[in-house]
Amino acid sequence: MFINFWYPVTRSADLGATPQRMRILAHNFVVFRDAAGKPAVLSDTCVHRGGSLSGGKCKEDGTVQCPYHGWRFNRDGQCTRIPSLGIDAKIPPRARVDAYPTEERYGIVFAFLGDLPEAERPPIMPIFEADDPSWRATVVTFDVPFHYERSIENGLDPAHNEYVHSTHGFQGERESEYRVNELVPSQNNPWGFGFMHTYDAPPLRKSVMRLARTKGGKMQAGSGTYGPNQMWTYIHMTETKAMHQYLFEAPIDETHTRVFLVNYRNIVFYRSGLRAKLNNWFDKKVNERNMFVAGEDIVVVREVQPKLTPPSTARELLMPADKVIAQYRDKLDEFEKKGWRLDMQRIKRDYERGDVIYAIPSPGRRESKGWVLEATPLCPAAPAPGQMAQRATG
Repeated sequence: MFINFWYPVTRSADLGATPQRMRILAHNFVVFRDAAGKPAVLSDTCVHRGGSLSGGKCKEDGTVQCPYHGWRFNRDGQCTRIPSLGIDAKIPPRARVDAYPTEERYGIVFAFLGDLPEAERPPIMPIFEADDPSWRATVVTFDVPFHYERSIENGLDPAHNEYVHSTHGFQGERESEYRVNELVPSQNNPWGFGFMHTYDAPPLRKSVMRLARTKGGKMQAGSGTYGPNQMWTYIHMTETKAMHQYLFEAPIDETHTRVFLVNYRNIVFYRSGLRAKLNNWFDKKVNERNMFVAGEDIVVVREVQPKLTPPSTARELLMPADKVIAQYRDKLDEFEKKGWRLDMQRIKRDYERGDVIYAIPSPGRRESKGWVLEATPLCPAAPAPGQMAQRATG
């Protein structure tokens, strides 16, 4: 798991006047709206006596109040009131918690969990259809009982569709004619790789979905990544009908992941010669279909061993169809060399002692010192080439 990327926290529609606890990257966060209605995300641990801020209240001044001793923290993580000191008391400089940049897009509240300055942050995966009125979106969330890397790699795997998904493949019954066609590179970017390919799709059994695709035959589909936890999937049923899916994944811990699926479609129907609106009724049907497909994945991926991605590709026999999976792993190695991977072995060892709690480092830690909570341990960054040469000679 990595710091210094944008992570989905909650759906915008689900965030109201009550603070919520969200667990991401094996850490707890409190998310709330300030007095202006803007989302805020803080480390969930009060620096006074360790109270959980998410168990407190949102106050009229836009702060969140700790339920233990009433300390109040604003969206910037600064403590604004310590009741035990009196109403006009000076607040100690160390009375602060980590606060994380937020963005509200595509019906989702995102938080940048890391300490990079704004100019250096990887972006949120763009959705170009968001500004096109001919596309309609739905947003659903669901949890899966496995590591997010296994989830992302499943989405980058064109070969599993033939065997896992009844709507995408033929359940492995075409032994003499099935193969994965050429993977054409698509939408490669500084943070990931993608592909498109052509495959044979079976006829859809449910009449409601046949509105989108009338028969089986050749279709185009593909997927790609944007950082460690963001993935796009394009499904082109015909030359004019398509679904573009965007998955933003929040690693809860090493064995659980929360998926935010934003599904865009441009499918328009005609009834009695009139163009009908893409309506709420079909939204529901699309979401049901997406959850059906996700359920088929969950049945298989939750049994994959080992639970975490092997440290070496030599421990799995990869095929040409796994090319983008290998590229994804190479990207993760790049992020680790930057020093962005959490040192989960140390974190779990320290937490077993029960006398320490860490905070994901926020941008504020680059501006000031003297923080009460220790920053989360990270795996060491790889030395730069010049440093490596210096070490070798001296």
